[in-house]
Amino acid sequence: MPNLNIAVLGKPGYSRELGKKGTESDITLYNAKRGMVTQTIIEASKYPEKLQSLFYAVSFADLAILVVDEINAAFGETILMLNCLGVEKGIIVLCNYISADQIKRFIKDTVLEKYTIMDEDLPKLRQILQEHADKVPNGETSEHGAVVIDHSFNVRGIGAVALGVIRSGQVHKHDKLKALPSEKTAQVRSIQKHDDDFDTAELGNRVGLALKSIEADQLERGMVLTNEPDYKTTQSIKGKLNLVKYWANPVNTGMAVHVGNGMQFITATVDHSENGEVEIGLQKPLVYKLGDKATVMYLNGGNLRVVGTVQL
Repeated sequence: MPNLNIAVLGKPGYSRELGKKGTESDITLYNAKRGMVTQTIIEASKYPEKLQSLFYAVSFADLAILVVDEINAAFGETILMLNCLGVEKGIIVLCNYISADQIKRFIKDTVLEKYTIMDEDLPKLRQILQEHADKVPNGETSEHGAVVIDHSFNVRGIGAVALGVIRSGQVHKHDKLKALPSEKTAQVRSIQKHDDDFDTAELGNRVGLALKSIEADQLERGMVLTNEPDYKTTQSIKGKLNLVKYWANPVNTGMAVHVGNGMQFITATVDHSENGEVEIGLQKPLVYKLGDKATVMYLNGGNLRVVGTVQL
């Protein structure tokens, strides 16, 4: 069963009109089913106070809904995060008499130029979401897969359970998966999608995996469960830092930053910076696949905390 992951940004609680509330932390998840496609709706429930809340919600997304009821710093920062993470499909919902002309200069030269722009109209929004859901393809058959964990906990009588999203391939019941960046290996005891049991989960599916050979306290957000050989770990990234267009301050050696990839949000330090090239040391290993982009953030940046990206 295909699944569409939707980030709803800009207006806390807006997702109550679109799905049934589920897991709540610094991101809040809502669930819906339209036709043969399930939808997982994610809100950045601690943003703008916590930038990581926005990062996690956007990282989750196949599609974004940006609700604009005020043009302010958070609106601008959200645009930059969506652009850095390359969320190319989306809908901009205009409220409070804000017009399309008022926002066009802010979204110019970003992925948001491709988004559908509409006035607030919930029936129409649901219809557009249905159209996107109808286009979600079934995942290809694969012996390998990768799950990015966003929550984990222990269930009495079952053991460790990880909640997350299939980011590549397929995961099967009884698969043995590395729990990167650790050296641990876990075996899939069972798979649930929207509270139903399945033997297989595919790209884009939100899953709950019951695991054996690993404890819940050995799992954490951002870990990748995978049997794919292409996933790597590193504690240092090096390359050209592609700055967001509004970043005006120098990125100096010694600067304390955070680096995000997938559902990872890691404290880091700029060890070297020269002519746009940086080397960044991470406090713990980063899991990545060749071709991923790391997002660099500076939490003390005031109204702008998104710095840019580095190709991994």
